Amino acid sequence: MAMSRTRKTVLIITSIVVGLVLVALIGLAVLVAAIRGSEPTIADNSVLTLHVAGALPDYVPYNPLRKLFGGTDQSLTNLLQQFKKAKVDNRIKIIILEIDMSGAGWGKSEEIRDAIADFRSSGKPVYAFMEYGMNKEFYIANACDKIYLAPPGELFINGLAADVMFFRGSLDKLGIYPDIFQIGKYKSAGDMFTRKDMSDAHREFMNSLLDDLFNRYVDAIAKGRGKTSDQVRAIIDDAPYGALKAKEMGLIDGIAYREELEKELKTKLGYKEADTLPIVKSSDYQQIEPESLGLNEGEKIAVIYATGDIGSGQSENSPNGSQSIGSDTLSKAIDDAREDKSIKAIVIRVDSPGGSGLASDIIWHSVVAAKEKMPVVISMSDVAASGGYYIACGANKIVAEPSTITGSIGVVAGKPVMKGFYDWI
Repeated sequence: MAMSRTRKTVLIITSIVVGLVLVALIGLAVLVAAIRGSEPTIADNSVLTLHVAGALPDYVPYNPLRKLFGGTDQSLTNLLQQFKKAKVDNRIKIIILEIDMSGAGWGKSEEIRDAIADFRSSGKPVYAFMEYGMNKEFYIANACDKIYLAPPGELFINGLAADVMFFRGSLDKLGIYPDIFQIGKYKSAGDMFTRKDMSDAHREFMNSLLDDLFNRYVDAIAKGRGKTSDQVRAIIDDAPYGALKAKEMGLIDGIAYREELEKELKTKLGYKEADTLPIVKSSDYQQIEPESLGLNEGEKIAVIYATGDIGSGQSENSPNGSQSIGSDTLSKAIDDAREDKSIKAIVIRVDSPGGSGLASDIIWHSVVAAKEKMPVVISMSDVAASGGYYIACGANKIVAEPSTITGSIGVVAGKPVMKGFYDWI
């Protein structure tokens, strides 16, 4: 039977579309391969540059298109791995740590300091370079061998403060009643709607938290800069400082632009003035596989990341960097690791302020079930509070940084009663 003209046209168009899709898929595969690339050549006697800036989430899933469109896949896990590789890589002699405005919390900052100290144990130095620094940036820099500040740079090490917003007064004016129910003396999440000021318990834990962080901050600076705690407190009271004053106060070791620092390192490594200092960018060094340096050997451990607010359903990793924990996604990951006979233990990395009690309970159940087959360890990041602590408490062990914010054990629920508002309008 002869094929109709219409059918021929449809088949031709379909064939063209399928062909274009196949070409696009092949092109994407080639592009991904090109982006990943082969391991770069690292020259002997090289300097590795690493960067601390932005939110620095614990983990960012690999996405080849992110790099293509100018995004970054920098994460704390990635940064710490760079330090570990460089420690055993004989080609890397010095690290320049560029420290910009960081959104990482105090817990992550302590982990970065620990990674710097571990790298320095190899006998190799770390040079911190800042154009501008506040408390947290200076805290990280103090773990390095030397600190350099750009000539127009400033240090705003003014100490710590906390503020809390309260909306009860505004709600009263609008005729909205916050019908909030909470259990737990220190469970203050609902206070911003029900009160106009801090409760005694709220003020107690806020002051306790600030005192703890500040005392640790002062002690770290005192140790890093060879001063007493009282001297550091006096320095903080008189801050901020420009570059010249910061050097005079012994807070930094040098004032230099970036190229001037590189020139100094060139001399330190024995290069002639006409030589080019071999600098390895972090983005290139990421392509060096840990296995090629003798790392990641031994038994397999599953590392599962639980980052963001906790809710039911699927986890999310949005293009803008925000992340959430979905009970379905996280429970499946834990269950899959539990059933994998090649996995000997599970580490769950928690960085969450909490969320849904129902979703937290489902995740907790998976943690308890996994514990029956293998060790389950919780590693707390900046925050593991409320539901974040709920999912942690079922594990064999819980490990936290000294500055991790945890606890907030309790329940908050409620709704706005809108009758007065509707009557008003």
